Amino acid sequence: MNTDPIKINRWLYPFSLLYGLGVSIRNQLFDWGILASKSFDIPIISVGNLTVGGTGKTPHTEYLIKLLQNEYKVAVLSRGYKRKSKGFILANKNTPMEKIGDEPYQMKKKFPSIYMAVDTNRCHGIEQLSSKEIEPKADVILLDDGYQHRYVKPGINILLTDFNRPINEDALLPAGRLREPENGKNRANIVIITKCPKNLKPMDFRVIIKYMDLYPYQKLYFSTLKYGALTPVFSQAPQRKLESLKKEEKILLLTGIASPQQLLNDLSAYSSQITPLHFRDHHQFTEKDICLIEQTFNALGDGKRILITTEKDAVRLLDLPLSEEIKTHLYTLPVEIEFLQGQQEEFNQNIISYVKTNSRNSILLKREHAH
Repeated sequence: MNTDPIKINRWLYPFSLLYGLGVSIRNQLFDWGILASKSFDIPIISVGNLTVGGTGKTPHTEYLIKLLQNEYKVAVLSRGYKRKSKGFILANKNTPMEKIGDEPYQMKKKFPSIYMAVDTNRCHGIEQLSSKEIEPKADVILLDDGYQHRYVKPGINILLTDFNRPINEDALLPAGRLREPENGKNRANIVIITKCPKNLKPMDFRVIIKYMDLYPYQKLYFSTLKYGALTPVFSQAPQRKLESLKKEEKILLLTGIASPQQLLNDLSAYSSQITPLHFRDHHQFTEKDICLIEQTFNALGDGKRILITTEKDAVRLLDLPLSEEIKTHLYTLPVEIEFLQGQQEEFNQNIISYVKTNSRNSILLKREHAH
């Protein structure tokens, strides 16, 4: 298990109590039916978490896209965090990042055949994606970061929780990073412990199973990060396997994500000379930031060097006035997920079976038989 202590701002506990009271009242109103959750005649899979950022929602959503897109028309609905637009927007290949946000932009670029939409009002967004104007019809909708949006009742609620930050050791905002109390996990159909070490010991699995204390109807899975080849952002240079990095090669690791420590730890296995340069999650880079990036990269000195960033950060760097030196050495490190304990096939079948059973054709067939 992770032995690093979780940082809790204990002096903020009084504010956490007030915050938790408000969240608990809201959840109780939904549980009592005073606030209504709406169901839709289309398979809806929500991917979210109890904490603020850093659990791997984007790679897990992308996993679902790759699993389903060959057989079904997939739509992804996000709120479009930090976008410079309002209302419902259905992205096309020319939609700028500023209108939909960095993560939706990244997914649309990687999977151009999907519907990528943003809307703060998820019910309205689903209605728009189901309207007559959109053809062909979406077969399944993935709700990105939809766990707390309880006005929508998804068919499958997937909860992600970081191995390195157990929710039973965390605290509510603002003292900790929990968006709602730990018992919010009870709404999940599937719980995935993310960012697990590949060599997780049997004892660790048992400890996690015990502290998660899930109900029999809930499925528990374990996933780990899997890195692709280093891919140049601007240059025409070939991709590089991580194994091609040399111990003496100097790396500037540029990140604007919630939890960069895991990436730093993993890269340390390939190089002993890593300089981290971290910004806040979803940070919008400015010209001042570009100066800092270039100064830090030049300070690495002579010899072999490389600038590595995440796919999400790269999309926010594309239109900025970077020097040719930075463009030449800038690579992204794609991140995917894989399941541990041979759980992949079971997880895939659970998802595919739900989508197939609840597809529009299946629903219409059930109605005909009922009639």
